[in-house]
Amino acid sequence: MSGQRRRVTGVLLAVCALLLGLTACGGAGGRSASASAAATAFERSLARGDRAAICAALAPQTLSEVEDSEKKACVDAIGSQDLPAGGSVRGVDVYGRQARAVLKSDTLFLSQFPDGWKIVAAGCTWSHSGLPYQCSVKGG
Repeated sequence: MSGQRRRVTGVLLAVCALLLGLTACGGAGGRSASASAAATAFERSLARGDRAAICAALAPQTLSEVEDSEKKACVDAIGSQDLPAGGSVRGVDVYGRQARAVLKSDTLFLSQFPDGWKIVAAGCTWSHSGLPYQCSVKGG
């Protein structure tokens, strides 16, 4: 095998190893699918009215904000938060450990934690006038 051919083969092997490592470590595609699954599970919990599951899906700061705003445990407070049924996930944008899930009639913001993706904000609408999203549930 010539020297040039060995270098090309070595480079190809290095690229393959790098791509395999990125895929195994949860590249953007894997993170996007995981964030989408978390958003879908959250919406299913909303549809069932499963307040315990809704609260379990919230990021710690968001959970605290819900409880602090109502002066009640999350399972008792979440019903008064005016969360819309968002429907199916139409798209997910992942930026590092943050994600935005655009649903049929809602937008969710998520963060990746050691135990998975959690909802940071829900019930979010955007006015298209350059203002940030307004969310009915969000962390502090």
